[in-house]
Amino acid sequence: MSKSVYTILALASAGALGLHLAAPQVAPEASAAPVTSGADAAHPAVIELYQSQGCSSCPPALAVLDEVANRPDVLALNFAVTYWDQLGWKDIYAQPAYTARQWAYSHAQGRGNVQTPQLIVNGRVAVLGSRKGEVEQAIARNARTGGPALAAQGNTITIAAAPFAKPATVWLVGYDPRTVQVPIRAGENNGRTLPHRNIVRQLVALGSWSGKAVSLTAPSTPAGLKRAVLVQSGTGGPILAAARL
Repeated sequence: MSKSVYTILALASAGALGLHLAAPQVAPEASAAPVTSGADAAHPAVIELYQSQGCSSCPPALAVLDEVANRPDVLALNFAVTYWDQLGWKDIYAQPAYTARQWAYSHAQGRGNVQTPQLIVNGRVAVLGSRKGEVEQAIARNARTGGPALAAQGNTITIAAAPFAKPATVWLVGYDPRTVQVPIRAGENNGRTLPHRNIVRQLVALGSWSGKAVSLTAPSTPAGLKRAVLVQSGTGGPILAAARL
């Protein structure tokens, strides 16, 4: 059975994200110049690919992510979703929290479904992840225009003061920077070996930010993973700020 796009029409439950936000420590008030764009290595654009090893349309999107991840001004994150798992091959990296995150974007953007391969740019727009030209255009057209400055010292992450009234979620993301070759033994990609780069292995909601400077403590990250922090409006809204740690 071959499907170019697999669509899930059932609604995700409101508590699917299972967030447990730590109480933030309020840092001294500070004036900080807001991030002006996601156009450099210090303030990268965030692209999130939602894919599955069971999806025959996903390998081209993995190749696009691999290419775009070479850009220093881009933070490319690879999320494996669970809703293909019952169709012949269980994705070894898929987690329900990643499926819930994709649903959060769908609800925030007024859509009633999710699909693979889907790529979200700066939390603002969804495009087909297998079309490199569309992905690059979406990155150029959806750059962040403002947000708080981020700083990290050890496991302490500080989000500076900036004009913003609505609560934002502060995420810690741990991802594997290697290209891992995964042999697929069943399902639509049976017999193929698929390269996975920047696969997300850790996603933790550290706390919230509402415009005042705060400091949050990040948990340790498993060995071999790189870390990034995202400040996101709500749980499925635009990415306000991002930084590699």
